[in-house]
Amino acid sequence: MTVTVGIDKMGFYTPDQYLDMVDLAHARGEDPNKYLIGIGQSKQAVIPPTQDVVTMAANAASQILTPTTKADINMVLFGTESGVDNSKATAVYLAHLLGLPANTRAIELKQACYGATAGLQLAADFVRVHPTAKVLVIGADIARYGLRTAGEVTQGGGAVAMLITANPRILALDAISSYHTEDVMDFWRPTYRTEALVDGKYSTNVYLDFFKTVWSDYQAQTARSIADFSAFVFHLPFTKMGRKGLRQILPEASTPQQAALTAAFEASQADNREVGNLYTGSLYLSFLSLLRHGTLTGGERLGFFSYGSGAEGEFFSGVLQPTYRSGFDEAFLAQQLADRQAVSVAEYEAIFQQQLSNDGRDTQLAVGEVTAPYYLAGRQHQQRQYRQR
Repeated sequence: MTVTVGIDKMGFYTPDQYLDMVDLAHARGEDPNKYLIGIGQSKQAVIPPTQDVVTMAANAASQILTPTTKADINMVLFGTESGVDNSKATAVYLAHLLGLPANTRAIELKQACYGATAGLQLAADFVRVHPTAKVLVIGADIARYGLRTAGEVTQGGGAVAMLITANPRILALDAISSYHTEDVMDFWRPTYRTEALVDGKYSTNVYLDFFKTVWSDYQAQTARSIADFSAFVFHLPFTKMGRKGLRQILPEASTPQQAALTAAFEASQADNREVGNLYTGSLYLSFLSLLRHGTLTGGERLGFFSYGSGAEGEFFSGVLQPTYRSGFDEAFLAQQLADRQAVSVAEYEAIFQQQLSNDGRDTQLAVGEVTAPYYLAGRQHQQRQYRQR
């Protein structure tokens, strides 16, 4: 019997505050439709100083891990471009917070927004060799471009956690994928900066070119065509980006399939539109959104385009499992988004400036109203102080 490998469970976390893009547009003297339609965003997550990528990852992972599952974890692969240390891996902090076994391999992966996909593929290869293994893969980031910058509307943050196993409940990954790498300066963040640098139009063009390249190569490797797919899931730094990608290949489909693929895309972008940019987690929040809002049937093949500026792209695919709805907590995810509170532009700007300073001084954060299970309490002796509520 052939053992399938893929995504068994998924969790998602984003903080409990958001900024409405209409409010931001008014504050910046822009037509709201420039953000709502031109960019394709309605809200963006606002990240308090008590949350960073480690705590958000812990809050996402805790949704899918039981004490028994924790004991079975063999490896943690943490994709992020918002790491908290230039030496120590976020995965090590996370493994400790979650109480994972000491014989767990814990590694941080970085290649812009592609890191979580690298983790997913490395995890799948590991499980194919070790069928009883379980690997925790994280995509967690805080997208920061700065106040009153061109990229401000594409900020956001959150974490997606995935458990990779044999005989998965959600998605069985196909073994063949296509990937492409070039040294491109479309987006980068030097070690001396807390905000990213980006050439927006150029980055969009590179994204679209990479998608065409890996999609064509995937078809050549597999002899599959667009007719073999029920949906395509895209990395969504903002939702208009994925829409442009899909439009590149829609002419390859029949008229009825074009309508079905477009409807699936609308489902896949619904949650990203409400949260904003997750960098490494954006593709996988889009997948969760498709699972939550789409009309899917077990046995259907789905296509995924992952992109990380700088630049690396990959097209991979998988077969949806009949048990996919048992792999995530629909009610919890819906309630998490519904319970968020709006902040004013002035409040958002104040929170944006409240991140830990870069001078290493001891800091105690205001944690009295923290509701998240895991949070950052401050810094002492140049060490971040993580806590569990």
